[in-house]
Amino acid sequence: MTAPLDVSGQAMEAQPEAVLEGVGGKAIEGRSLGQIAWIRLKRDKAAIIGAFVVVFLTLIAIFAERPFGGLIALFGDLPNVPHNNLIDPMTSAPKAGWGGISLEHPFGLEPVNGRDLFARVLSGAQISLLVAFLATLVSVVIGALLGVVAGFFGGWVDTLISRLMDVFLAFPLLLFAIAIVGALPDQALGLQGNGLRISVIVFIIGFFSWPYIARIVRGQTLSLREREFVDAARSLGAGNGYIIFREVLPNLVAPILVYATLLIPTNILFEASLSFLGVGVNEPQASWGGMLTRAVDYYQIAPHFMIVPGLAIFITVMAFNLLGDGLRDALDPRAR
Repeated sequence: MTAPLDVSGQAMEAQPEAVLEGVGGKAIEGRSLGQIAWIRLKRDKAAIIGAFVVVFLTLIAIFAERPFGGLIALFGDLPNVPHNNLIDPMTSAPKAGWGGISLEHPFGLEPVNGRDLFARVLSGAQISLLVAFLATLVSVVIGALLGVVAGFFGGWVDTLISRLMDVFLAFPLLLFAIAIVGALPDQALGLQGNGLRISVIVFIIGFFSWPYIARIVRGQTLSLREREFVDAARSLGAGNGYIIFREVLPNLVAPILVYATLLIPTNILFEASLSFLGVGVNEPQASWGGMLTRAVDYYQIAPHFMIVPGLAIFITVMAFNLLGDGLRDALDPRAR
């Protein structure tokens, strides 16, 4: 059998697929949805930078103080150790350099008491990220469960949960948090001090923020419950619980993950706002919002005292927003 001829009468060359098939070439392997999303995410340089910053800040928050490691003591000063000898008694400002910045104190010193800003920023990262992660976890769990139940069952169940969402969305969350945290006793529910305050703040943010993610999950569930794989599961005798947790919820991981990364910076700002208003964690525990509160009185003699915690909040929130935007684009099945 001769090779096929083209229009000019010359023998046509074999196609690459035919050559590979003849020599036993490897078959082309498909890519999973996770691999496609990772390839898209790697192309977004801003999202990758945001992810590195988020991981870096998370590791710092975990290992900043004992019992997890003590990076503060290893690379800097302790957050609550005063250095009155480095403060000018006449102006209450650090004596040496711009804000007392030196190799021993890379971010400078607080006015009046001379506490190390580097150590206090790292210690404040623990509070901000702890509250943000735990509050987001509470919101995601409650919102995802109620949203998928409302969207899947519909009817009076959907109506009841939707009206409950409207009530929570109309609730003055900031005022409620200020009133509750400000009226807390020193000890309650087996907790005391800042441990009690952090627990109450996490509960308030998480319990009253779930309607935002519940609405997203409900809308996605309304579409998913009509898909073929749900009908196939029903035809095989699967119950509602199996369909919700094994068929519907796994298909909601992408929007839940994206919204969670965008909710974390909102919770960081909320905790900083409470601390700035004086109803967050108490001194001497460092918090970024509390540092900004004290900086208001000394910004003329020590402007770095306001700049350092302000930049910490800005960089952290920006990093989470960049990562959230990148995940949203990478996990979008319609994106190319």
